Amino acid sequence: MENRSTFICLIRPTRPGFTEQMLPEEVDAMQAHSAYLDRLLNETTFHLIGPCLDRAFGISIFEAASLEAASEIVAHDPVVERGVMTAEVHPFHISHWKP
Repeated sequence: MENRSTFICLIRPTRPGFTEQMLPEEVDAMQAHSAYLDRLLNETTFHLIGPCLDRAFGISIFEAASLEAASEIVAHDPVVERGVMTAEVHPFHISHWKP
């Protein structure tokens, strides 16, 4: 079995006002983003995905073989590819969990 590590990804809009009024190309990117996340939930080990209620950023917590593999997954997110959001990926340890 492949040794996997846990990572956290933070994504943020690239422009002020994004959440108040999206441009048509941003709406398209967000729809593609949603479809991409749905696919990832079915194909990989994602523990949590979602936005902050104030829309400042979104996070995902997931498993991947390496930081490079995790970064590759995030780099292929349509909102990142299209420059609608920036992303940071960091190694992460879940120390406490209550479902």
